Amino acid sequence: MDLDRHTIGPNRTVFEALERINSLGEAMILFVVGENGNLEGTLTDGDIRRALVAQNPLTIPIKEIMQRNFQHLRKTSNYVEELCRFRKRGMRYIPVLNESNGIKHIINLDRQRSSLPMQAMIMAGGEGRRLRPLTEQTPKPLLKVGDKPIIQYNIEHLVRYGINRITISIRYLGDQLINYFKDGSEFGCQIEYIEEDKPMGTIGALAQIRDRLNEPVLLMNSDVLTNIDLEDQYMDFSSKQASLSVATIPYPVKIPYAVLETTGNNVKALKEKPEFLYYSNAGIYMIRKDAIHQIPADRPYNATDLMEALVAQGSKVISYPLRGYWLDIGKPDDFMKAKEDVRHIRF
Repeated sequence: MDLDRHTIGPNRTVFEALERINSLGEAMILFVVGENGNLEGTLTDGDIRRALVAQNPLTIPIKEIMQRNFQHLRKTSNYVEELCRFRKRGMRYIPVLNESNGIKHIINLDRQRSSLPMQAMIMAGGEGRRLRPLTEQTPKPLLKVGDKPIIQYNIEHLVRYGINRITISIRYLGDQLINYFKDGSEFGCQIEYIEEDKPMGTIGALAQIRDRLNEPVLLMNSDVLTNIDLEDQYMDFSSKQASLSVATIPYPVKIPYAVLETTGNNVKALKEKPEFLYYSNAGIYMIRKDAIHQIPADRPYNATDLMEALVAQGSKVISYPLRGYWLDIGKPDDFMKAKEDVRHIRF
């Protein structure tokens, strides 16, 4: 939210506050900030109505009618959990305060679902050979599904969850991605680009920004169409204190025949047409900072390499079963399915 429009001094009159609120449209709330920059209270149109019903004049200062017992957040370890509780209670606008009670920013839950303390990297350097000739002149991330490119759905989804610092790794026809998204401001985020001189695997490019990271990273492929609940994955990742969380897709395998369990020639058990459930990698990862420093900077490296290294050293790697929609747009059939499905997906 625009802090300048939504903040007001405690000595301004009720009439001045009413004028300001009237200009705000739907977000009819003001945050009352003192001369020292501290948040002192909140004021809504309801507070003003109650003051007028009590026959207070429009000339009184708003500090006499503002709400001093206001809800707020700080960037603590249970920050996301608190935000989730506020949302369930129907709160829409939540100030996030710094150590001196100044407003860092305001979360508008009408526009976003959460505010995850993460940065993101989107891998968008592949050539998309299986989708040729569609990708001969256009990089796969910019192929349109519905009325927008594949990668735009992912960027908008990240912003929806408050992840607005995004790095895009580019290589093949990367200039088109830069020309389309620019610095990201049009899409509500800050975008920077790193260009791979050579293919660096599914996670190798992350090593180039690890020294600039001050929080966990969400890494995802650009050609995935999904409405994954990123807040739920983050809370699972955080509560289990994992080094890495990988989103997974359930993949059932049905055997159309009876299956024998044997030892040598001896039959020990018989299962009639059993079904086995496996979990496949969805290409969406949440990674702790210290784990990122294990990625080598001088050679190709895959996410599976990092997972194997973390497991081998005893670090916690967890699976997050994805319960929403997910589709890897790798082949022409996938692309056609995405164009049909996108009309029915709720992002």
